[in-house]
Amino acid sequence: MIFDSLDVSYGEMWGSYRGMTHPDPMSSALAARKHAAGMDYAVLLSARERPLALVEYWPRRMWRVYLFDDRSWCMQMIDLKPHSTGMLLAERNTRWQFSSEQEHSSGKWDVQETTTVSADGQVEVRSEFAGPRGASTEPLHARTSGPSSAPVRRFAAPVEDFQCPVPEFGDWQVFAPFLAQQGHEPATTVVLNDVSVDEGSGPLRATGIEQLFNPGACDTPDGPAVVEPVEAGLLRITSGQLAVSDPGWVGDPRTVAVPLGEFPVTLSLLRTARGAGVAAARVAFLDTPPREWEMALRPDEDLGLLGEGQFYGVGVDTGTAAFMDATRTVIEDQLDEDLFVPLDSQFSVELPGTSSEPNLIAFRAGQGDGAYPVWIGRTDDGQVGCVVVDFQLHSADGRE
Repeated sequence: MIFDSLDVSYGEMWGSYRGMTHPDPMSSALAARKHAAGMDYAVLLSARERPLALVEYWPRRMWRVYLFDDRSWCMQMIDLKPHSTGMLLAERNTRWQFSSEQEHSSGKWDVQETTTVSADGQVEVRSEFAGPRGASTEPLHARTSGPSSAPVRRFAAPVEDFQCPVPEFGDWQVFAPFLAQQGHEPATTVVLNDVSVDEGSGPLRATGIEQLFNPGACDTPDGPAVVEPVEAGLLRITSGQLAVSDPGWVGDPRTVAVPLGEFPVTLSLLRTARGAGVAAARVAFLDTPPREWEMALRPDEDLGLLGEGQFYGVGVDTGTAAFMDATRTVIEDQLDEDLFVPLDSQFSVELPGTSSEPNLIAFRAGQGDGAYPVWIGRTDDGQVGCVVVDFQLHSADGRE
């Protein structure tokens, strides 16, 4: 294919190596902000609605390029890292051969050839062949070796032959020469066309959070439901820092500065024909209703780096979340008996504190593992009135 223009679109990096389209597209403006902040993202370069290259920007200014052939098959992966001033070195170049479309779809290559280049131009070419049962079914980007013997060639070459300039954001023409390795011939001048999505409405917004705790009937994507607020106990804060965390992973909680004392924790249960789940959890510090809501952020988190509807939130890996004082510790060996097993038959569990340690109130986390937004409700004078974890089982304002 000879091309004189490339369509450029952007998306989240993870999962992007599958190519064709972005599973999580983003605007060029958001991608530019991520680039400036050193955060990962992906660039898809296409021509005539066919993918030619998928370029990933990794932390530490590293890049990965996936190349596609005329069939839109991903046939090659190139890893580049900073080498000399303003230059990248293609330190690893992996090519695959597949016997059929089915084998390509399942990631079972017949031949894998990997070329590695050292900083001083020492080259090693290793060829690997699938065994009688076929190659590994690991994702292409995760493979390090095949199942059989690997003939190796070694030689020296000018390191300049394996370099390309470090691109400024939007300067994707620097990757055009790589496309020739899959038979795509760039014209002398290649025009870039931005076909990325619009900026959108920005990060997730707190809408109808108070209504999550209003008892009564409501509509959900699964049909009619009933909201039932239930009290889960009093949380004792002794350090002035509330921590929101998976109780099995308390080393990196999301924290909020709050008053000292004991404060009520309320769960919003959502009962449907399928059963009941915890739709939200709240710890209230004041009786005054919040005037505004803000997302609970860590110091290094920037709302400007979030796409439409995205959020920073509490990560859950045990199907459970908890409110606790930031000084509270847990004994992992006791969590099954003291917390996880009781939560099989109830919605919340309190782990009492000692004379020197505050308590912990844990609860089931919505639909289980994942990430959930944490909202801070502030009063007119800026005080923290409450903190809410929304497990997103339904939308309080009627949206799905």
